Amino acid sequence: MNVQVNQNERLIRPSDPAIRYTGRIDNSNPDAPFLIYVCSQVEFRVTGHVLRVFIENIHSFYENRLGVIINGVESAVLLESGAQVIDLSDRMTDGENHVLLFKRQDCCHALVLHGFAVAEDAELLPLPPRPKRRMEVYGDSVSAGEVSEAEFACGQVDPEGHNGRYSNGYLSYSWQTARLLGAELHDIATGGMALEDGTGYFYAPDYIGMLSSWDKINYYPPFGAKTDWDFSRYTPHVVVAAIGQNDANPVNFMAQNYDCDASKHWRSAYAGWIRAIRAKYPHAQIILTTTILGHDAAWDRAIDEVCRELSQTDGRVHHFLYSKNGCGTPGHIRGSEAAGMAKELAGFIETLPDVWEDEIRNSE
Repeated sequence: MNVQVNQNERLIRPSDPAIRYTGRIDNSNPDAPFLIYVCSQVEFRVTGHVLRVFIENIHSFYENRLGVIINGVESAVLLESGAQVIDLSDRMTDGENHVLLFKRQDCCHALVLHGFAVAEDAELLPLPPRPKRRMEVYGDSVSAGEVSEAEFACGQVDPEGHNGRYSNGYLSYSWQTARLLGAELHDIATGGMALEDGTGYFYAPDYIGMLSSWDKINYYPPFGAKTDWDFSRYTPHVVVAAIGQNDANPVNFMAQNYDCDASKHWRSAYAGWIRAIRAKYPHAQIILTTTILGHDAAWDRAIDEVCRELSQTDGRVHHFLYSKNGCGTPGHIRGSEAAGMAKELAGFIETLPDVWEDEIRNSE
């Protein structure tokens, strides 16, 4: 991307140490970080009323919007496909400004950041320390906040032709829970995701599952080759595994015959995935759950069985059910509904012993 600043402006590169990144982000090129996961964030403090963002939007489907929070005011900017300059100066003040840009949607698009134009005399200011609490969520469209802004359709199916315009990870239960807890968040969530390849709704007709994508940065073929995530870069205290409600497509085998080979295979594969997460995070509290989106209770029964099996040797694995688990709504969860989920989930997390400790105590 050709990056040019105007007279009386200066360029801030993405690699500037005053800029903070949060989320599973590929920064192998520090001056062109690649953002694919929902809720990935870019944050800094700067003086002056000038702010233009040099960014490339790699469009796949849906309308794509950049999430913006400047001085506590949330807004969004509709993105074109390709390289572009987003002028946010009308949201800035002449004094100090706190800027947070975030990815509102999942891999329906990806972003490459190329820098910021600020006033020539602008000063980058220190950010407050990172939160000491850390959490990670693995999930599907509900965990990503898809169609969460459609408050007029609470408890209803999604509005026809929404085309992504109501999707906002800021309103997801994932990020709302993290805010209630004062925790940093990595949201590894993608619409349509199920556990295994060939099931769910993500990336038809091949249908990519969580088992082949949970440990990746790029996991989406249209954006190029798969790239592995370096788990040493981030260690959560809490992991929420919210998979199991898209797995009924194309066959709802768990509901049809809980003891059939397919059902037994799924439970075994799910247990293997949780053990793989445990291997990456030896001390984390791992919460197995689904959501209030309508689905057959057989899937929660299966998760509970796996939890009981794992908890025989691992006391830091838990099964959590919302008060309206699986029967809260036939459509995606709206922001207000997600707020109720977040309150329940945060309350449960706070009951867990030593949940925010970096090491397991010897008594455990």
